[in-house]
Amino acid sequence: MLDLVEPAPVPPPVTATAPRWTLAAAYALLQQPLNDLLYQAHQVHRQNFNANEVQLSTLLNIKSGGCPEDCSYCPQSARYETGLESTALMNVVDVMAAATKAKNAGATRFCMGAAWRSPKDREVEQVAQLVSAVKGLGLETCVTLGMLKPKQANRLKTAGLDYYNHNLDTSPEHYGKVITTRTYNDRLETLEAVREAGVKVCCGGIVGLGESPQDRASLLCQLANLPEPPESVPINQLVRVEGTPLADEAPVDCFEVIRTIAAARIMMPKAFVRLSAGRRELGDAGQALAYFAGANSIFYGEQLLTTPNPPENEDRLLFAKLGIRAMAGTT
Repeated sequence: MLDLVEPAPVPPPVTATAPRWTLAAAYALLQQPLNDLLYQAHQVHRQNFNANEVQLSTLLNIKSGGCPEDCSYCPQSARYETGLESTALMNVVDVMAAATKAKNAGATRFCMGAAWRSPKDREVEQVAQLVSAVKGLGLETCVTLGMLKPKQANRLKTAGLDYYNHNLDTSPEHYGKVITTRTYNDRLETLEAVREAGVKVCCGGIVGLGESPQDRASLLCQLANLPEPPESVPINQLVRVEGTPLADEAPVDCFEVIRTIAAARIMMPKAFVRLSAGRRELGDAGQALAYFAGANSIFYGEQLLTTPNPPENEDRLLFAKLGIRAMAGTT
């Protein structure tokens, strides 16, 4: 008979005036034996959420391509030849049709993305009209538009915006190897403007940008040690797109994605941890493990901004196999 051994304790986050999580503590968390990490993450998950419910979000690209940034992973950058066609901002009729379809399919949050570095005030006003229309359907609203000024964040709040997505992508140490046209501090300032406007923060990162495990620990520290941690934390796996500088980056091991999700759940126990881009590459078994590790939100629908996503029928089949149900709306 095998002896049952409790998992080894993980160094706790420090308190008082020091950061809530040190880099050493976060790295130790990530490097535990996988079973120990999953055991701890699943316990934290059950303490804060129903372990058999997943929140469904749908993402719509409302303005594609032509972005002046040089994010090395992004096919929407005007600097790279990826075959992506640039489009103008969608009109309210088409956005409402997409939002209605998403709601009827079970989504409770509708996210809209536009490829801007920093939108002009008139563009923010146009998006505000879209936010108000979608909010009127009873859906949670989220947008990602690039860098925002405080008054722009306030305008979106008055329109009914619930969440603003602005990812940190990677650690401060690795960031300059991925992006040079926008600083890490630029991103933090946008998060501050959004938070001060009273909008919830959706902020996460990407696994597979050539970063080290220490970089992943550092990213999670940045997120968890914000003045108020994000309410929504998307964990993406790099989707390599031909024409981008990271197109030939070696695929990351799926267990590194699972470890990152589990650590995010432990370090930000109240957040929705979203299994985002790259979900198809995990397969059913990898996704099941991710849900056990604490992922409780997904993008639902066959298309993300520019990359494919599992079809809705595949998600429904997997949910049925796992005994998972869609979370009811909270608006």
